[in-house]
Amino acid sequence: MEIALPRDLAQDVGLAERRHGELCRQKRIFNARNRVIGGDPEAWDVQVHDQKIKEATEKARHETFAAEMRQNDKIMCILENRERRDRKNLCRAINDFRQRFQKPETCREFDLSDPLALKKDRPARQSDDDVRNSVSGMQKFMGEDLHSHQRKRFQQEQNREWSLQQQREWQNARANHRFAEALHTQTRLQLDHTARHLQTLEGSTRKAVCAAVKEFNRNQALESAARRKWEKKQEQEANLTEISSLLRGDLLSENPQQAASSFGPHRVVPDRWKGMSQDQLEQTRLVQKQQGQEKLRLQEEERQRDMDWDRQRIQKARATLLFERQQQRQLRELRRALDNTNHILAQEQHLRKNYMKEVYTNNPTGDYFSQFNTSSR
Repeated sequence: MEIALPRDLAQDVGLAERRHGELCRQKRIFNARNRVIGGDPEAWDVQVHDQKIKEATEKARHETFAAEMRQNDKIMCILENRERRDRKNLCRAINDFRQRFQKPETCREFDLSDPLALKKDRPARQSDDDVRNSVSGMQKFMGEDLHSHQRKRFQQEQNREWSLQQQREWQNARANHRFAEALHTQTRLQLDHTARHLQTLEGSTRKAVCAAVKEFNRNQALESAARRKWEKKQEQEANLTEISSLLRGDLLSENPQQAASSFGPHRVVPDRWKGMSQDQLEQTRLVQKQQGQEKLRLQEEERQRDMDWDRQRIQKARATLLFERQQQRQLRELRRALDNTNHILAQEQHLRKNYMKEVYTNNPTGDYFSQFNTSSR
């Protein structure tokens, strides 16, 4: 039984394709009736026209995409500028708030890290009414506070002033925050209004362009219609003139003298000639009959030549088929010889394996290698 390998199938397929291509090529080359030498200008013109239409369509699509991309870029630029301006205003408001209400001097622990503390420091006691005199300073003792009532009143007034100052600062901060929010909202509304205005201007510009193009096309159509009307009128006038001249001329009046040529009596003017005589007609029929017989003879020769070409092609195909069968027969013989060789080698390997197994069974101590070598020698 013959086994078909993938490589053999690929070779058979390739050989069949080459054979089919050779047959097609012979039909194209050796068939004088259908063979065409040269190009096809009409097909080329159609291909060029289709390619131009395709390029125009692709160009219009790219221009549309480019317009959309430009529109998107404008919108993105407007949005980026708006976001950048908002961020800048927010940072400016934060810095202003820090410079106004978060100064280092207003910090509660500023006196511990004040670099000018020594310059601002005063003596331990300037007078008896110095409020900085404490018990540990040994500057003022019990019984020496003579203005405690005024001091308490002053402290209460100072606390009230501080509270009012804190309230005013808190109200100013809230007012500034509300003003910043209102300014931010107003800026955003102004930017939105600007964007809408730009979009409206762009729409009006596009409408104006479309209207101008429409008007231009309408004018072109009117001019084209007027030109076609004028050309039609000119053509009608020329046709009437030509008809009148023909009616009055010798062509339609069938004057036999108008066909006489100035180059000799045996020649005539083709556009004025009205027909042949009876003798000329008989001579023409005789020549046509001879041409028909010659055509039949040429057709018979062409048929004989086609039969010869077909016979030679069949002989070549038969020789190729015989050669392929001989190659397949040789390939089968080679496979059969290879299968026999593999079968003999498999039997020898099987016998050697059985022999090794018997030797190992009889001599389990390991002397079977020496026996195997002796038997091999």
